[in-house]
Amino acid sequence: MPSDESAGLAMSSARWEQPESPGKTRHPIRTTLRIFILAALAFLIATIATAVYIGLISGTDDRSHSDAIVVLGAAQFNGTPSPVLQSRLAHAQELQRSGVSPNIITVGGKQEGDRFTEAQAGKTWLVKSGVPADQVTAVGTGSDTAESLTAVAKVMADRGWRSITLVTDPVHEARSQAIARRLGMEVRLSPTSGGAGSDVTPDYLARETLGLMHFWAWQRWGMQSIVGTQ
Repeated sequence: MPSDESAGLAMSSARWEQPESPGKTRHPIRTTLRIFILAALAFLIATIATAVYIGLISGTDDRSHSDAIVVLGAAQFNGTPSPVLQSRLAHAQELQRSGVSPNIITVGGKQEGDRFTEAQAGKTWLVKSGVPADQVTAVGTGSDTAESLTAVAKVMADRGWRSITLVTDPVHEARSQAIARRLGMEVRLSPTSGGAGSDVTPDYLARETLGLMHFWAWQRWGMQSIVGTQ
C-alpha cells in the first residue's frame, strides 16, 4: 500500500503534466498588437508634445546683445531674395538698427543651375538697403539648416564669436535653435513677425515637428560642438 508521501508526489506530478487551461494560453498576436498600440501611443504623445514646444518657441523674441545676427537662407531667384527671405533680411536689419549686433551673417547655398547663393543674394539685398558691406558676412555653404549652421559655426570659431541671434520663420526657430546649440552656439531667438513665412500653418508645423523629432532622435548624434572649442 503506497504511503501518503508517495500519493502526494503522484498528485503533484499529475498537476504539472496537465496542460494549461485555455484562459492561460498566451497569444503572440495579441502581445504584438499591444506593443504596437503602446508604441503608436508613445509616438503620438511625443509628436503632440514636440508640436506644442515648437509653438511656444515660435513666440520668443529675445533682443539682447549677441556677437552676430544669423539670417537663415530661403529661396532666391537669380540674385533676388524670395518674399520669405526678404522678410528675414528686413527683420535682421531692424535688429541691427536696434543695437542687437553690428554683425550680420547671411546663410545658404544654391540649387543646381543657380548663379547666386542664398547667402550672396541676402548680402546684396542688405547692402542695397543701407547696411555697410563690411558688417555682412555671406556664408554660401549648405543645402539644409544643419549644413548651413555648421558652416556658420566654423566662421564663428575662427572669429572667436560665441553668441548669435537667430532669424528665421517662427515655426523654424525650434529646430534651428536645437542644431545651433548642438554646434556650441549660445542662441537667442528673434523670428520674423510679419510677411511671407511668418504664419504658423498646419503643414509647416507638421514638417518642423517631424524634423525636430528626427534631429533629437538621430541627427544630433552625428554632430559635434565647433564654437568655443578653439
